[in-house]
Amino acid sequence: MERRNFLKVSSAVLAYAGFFSPSSVLANEKKPLIGFKQIAPSTSDSVIVPKGYEAKKLISWGDPLFSKATPFDESKTINEAAIANANLVFGDNTDGMAWFDLDEDRAILAVNNEYMNPEIMFNHNGKNMSLDDVKYEQNSVGVSIFEIAKNSDGDYSVVLDSPYNRRITANTKMEIQGPARAHNLMKTKADKSGSEVYGTMNNCASGKTPWGTYLTCEENFDDFFGSSDENYAFNPAQKRYGLSVKGENYEWKLDERFDIAKNENEPNRFGWVVEIDPYNPNSTPIKRTALGRFKHENAEVVIAKNGEVVVYMGDDEVNEFIYKFVSKAKYNPNKPNKDILNEGTLYVAKLKDTGDFKGIGEWVALEYGKNGLDSKNGFRNQGDILINARLAASIVGATPMDRPEWIAADPDGKYLYVTLTNNTKRTEVSESNPRAKNIYGHILRWTPKGGNHADSGFKWDIFLLAGNPLKYPNDLRKGTSNINIENMFNSPDGLKFDKFGRLWIQTDGKYSNKGDYEGMGNNQMLCANPITGEVRRFLTGPVACEITGIAFNEDYTTMFVGIQHPGENLANSHYPNGGNSTPRSTIVQIRKKDGGVIGS
Repeated sequence: MERRNFLKVSSAVLAYAGFFSPSSVLANEKKPLIGFKQIAPSTSDSVIVPKGYEAKKLISWGDPLFSKATPFDESKTINEAAIANANLVFGDNTDGMAWFDLDEDRAILAVNNEYMNPEIMFNHNGKNMSLDDVKYEQNSVGVSIFEIAKNSDGDYSVVLDSPYNRRITANTKMEIQGPARAHNLMKTKADKSGSEVYGTMNNCASGKTPWGTYLTCEENFDDFFGSSDENYAFNPAQKRYGLSVKGENYEWKLDERFDIAKNENEPNRFGWVVEIDPYNPNSTPIKRTALGRFKHENAEVVIAKNGEVVVYMGDDEVNEFIYKFVSKAKYNPNKPNKDILNEGTLYVAKLKDTGDFKGIGEWVALEYGKNGLDSKNGFRNQGDILINARLAASIVGATPMDRPEWIAADPDGKYLYVTLTNNTKRTEVSESNPRAKNIYGHILRWTPKGGNHADSGFKWDIFLLAGNPLKYPNDLRKGTSNINIENMFNSPDGLKFDKFGRLWIQTDGKYSNKGDYEGMGNNQMLCANPITGEVRRFLTGPVACEITGIAFNEDYTTMFVGIQHPGENLANSHYPNGGNSTPRSTIVQIRKKDGGVIGS
């Protein structure tokens, strides 16, 4: 099968306009869509962009949001003052972000702070964790919201003490809304009503709503939980979400709230999409349970033809699924319903092959009493289904995918693209997931039937297979024909369209530059033309980082990009400050020196 498909891929993948008609935005372009000269792969400890561009730091982990904050402490002294100060500075490991307008020269950035690296954060490298260390970690994750303003030289800087500046952490009070509110599985000793929860963490990617709110998405929440009882018996639902006695090396079980043996329902209160109003620093974030509980990557919001709000989401784990939510109410831009995400239907994708890396698909409803989701299969109500969406999706026969991560809609809202980062555990292949032990990842796209996102049908194809044609020139590991030895990469992750139709691709893959990954260098960001399939490398990051998170200012002359965990696992990085400084997660701002549109 691999040989058969490989022979077909050169013609099939380049026939972009044959399967998907061109976007009107792209069809009207008179100039080449991608105007920069591709850069080479790099292994340097720096951010490199094309000739004619410049990249400058905007903010790094530990930089103040308020004038009373203490700047980053290279001594890494952890005490009560440091714990409190973590609430006043930019959080660690920047990820998804979104731009919110204020005026011509001012805006709000809402940015996820996904997790932290104990080996970098502490002098003991995470090997001797205390409760104070845990509290410091808890205040270093979540979301950072802050105002930025354009300077006279055209660069942006953080506005200290802006009334919009705010940190949302693992201890911020939040409301639980939607069908899982007050559910028995959401109740704890501290919250017997099941209606409020403290905190959000492992906030991976994000979304932005038409009514001006920020959607932050909780991903690998299981990493923060553990059990003081080494013999704790995990039920099937807990196992499916990855909960374990040890968790990761964050040691949050030192805080009783994150000890499953003492608070078995607390994990059920994480793994949701959280809605935040960035314009109101006094607002309470809301966990929107109607969108389902799983390891959310991002939330891509579009409006269906009939006005219903549709949110596309990926579950970032091997052999998990792609979802969409369709609101019950219709969106009215003149009188927006800010609770519109509270009611609606959650669906999961079921893909069928038709050959040549193409197929059709069906959205299957995850509703109580339908498709086997009833008491016979362990579901007593809709809350049960949403809290254990993974189990429900398996019962209805959803298609297991190769780690569905970011989903992006094109500027016309006609086509959706999803990064399938990798899946080394795949054994059964198909046209949609065509490689066993998929170490390089791929990007799949679809269009809804009749152009209506609320419809249950869609058709799909593979936009690209990442690969290494230098190492594997004769099989599917080579990648599709739009991948060559000049632009190759692995593990596509972040994904976003600009308004001109350029597709920006960010990677979170192996950066050894050896073996299967020879010639790929550090993680990178690329730009693709969805019609021709052309892919060019735009940016390379420092040592051991992930490139993640992307936002543009209103005229697309400045791009903001996240550099996450440089120097992870004690790799030799001192980005961004050099010398012997601690490597720090950073947002960079990128401009074209002639003041033009990024990518043009």
